[in-house]
Amino acid sequence: MIEVIATSVDDAIAIEKYGGMRIELSSALSEMGITPSYALIKNVVNKVKLPIHVLIRPHSKSFVYSDHDIQVMKEDIELVKELGADGIVIGLLDEHNRIDEGKLEELLSCSDNLDVTFHRAIDVTEDPVESVRILLKYQQIKRIVTAGGKGKVVDNLDVIKKMVEAAKGRITIMLGGGLNKDNLRLALERTGASEAHLGTGVRENYHYTGDISRELLQACIKAWRSTL
Repeated sequence: MIEVIATSVDDAIAIEKYGGMRIELSSALSEMGITPSYALIKNVVNKVKLPIHVLIRPHSKSFVYSDHDIQVMKEDIELVKELGADGIVIGLLDEHNRIDEGKLEELLSCSDNLDVTFHRAIDVTEDPVESVRILLKYQQIKRIVTAGGKGKVVDNLDVIKKMVEAAKGRITIMLGGGLNKDNLRLALERTGASEAHLGTGVRENYHYTGDISRELLQACIKAWRSTL
């Protein structure tokens, strides 16, 4: 599975056209993403057939959220369900950078049949491998997107391999962070992961302001397929 970040309707159409397999929909890619607008979610759902997972992140200050933030996130999840998107992407930490299980459970309780991904908040935790074990408690969480800690995927291949092992096939570990056509195959082979999450690595000039590149996306898909 190759998942690609879209921040506009045009991005989403290009991702589908060029062979992407799933879309993470967000805004503010330069800030690691925040929740997209109602209208953007609605229009993307209506324009493409790919699975669409919506980032639920009310601000980019941190992954620690107040009770007011949680209320906003719950209402955004309700909108995602109303608009017919397929999944959500969430991640919550406490003030000690541990997974905030209480608030995570609050969000999961209103997520119903949505496909749930835990995002790169896990990379801020002290022990990402142990954090995988914590998330195994929650059957609603289908995958974790991670760079294995600080830095990029290629900096943490051994840690990610341990995360894949800790997940025991019950949660999918999806690589995300600094991936491109030149390192994707190595990263997949060294970690044993089977999914990849792509952002600037498939955009023109490798920059968050660039359009989705047919050449770069298809080169990444080719690299992924070579590992199957």
